[in-house]
Amino acid sequence: MGITGRGPDLGMLTGQLMRAIQEELFHTLAEQGHPDVSPRHGTVLAFLEPGGTRATDLSAWSGQHKQIVGTITDELVRLGYVTRQPDPADRRAKLIVPTDRALDEVAKARATLAAIEDRYEQALGADRYTAFKDTLQQITRHQRAWNETTTAARPAT
Repeated sequence: MGITGRGPDLGMLTGQLMRAIQEELFHTLAEQGHPDVSPRHGTVLAFLEPGGTRATDLSAWSGQHKQIVGTITDELVRLGYVTRQPDPADRRAKLIVPTDRALDEVAKARATLAAIEDRYEQALGADRYTAFKDTLQQITRHQRAWNETTTAARPAT
């Protein structure tokens, strides 16, 4: 029940939900020909544009440091999911470009996640599920706003 006696807190619940969804997603992806991808690879794969994406954009969109994006990109290059190519708009920059293997993985991941959502919509009913997602999005926006405000107010170290 937790120390407070109120049951699991919001962090515990959202963490448990995320891990349970990831477990199903990556188990399914492994069965569908992608046994080498893991949740950490989603930092890059989930945000890739078909024509390529700069690491700085992936970092901003995923909320991860550019160094982490670089390390994950290195892994995905070795696994055959992405390549690095010059950015035609700025020859000094590189684009991280998905391969056909990555495009297949992303399509299968999106289909799996849609199936998971459909299952919960069926279990809860469309109205309850929509209300749940709306509420979760509101909570997420409030938390992000707090984080941004607090981060901006901290003195530089």
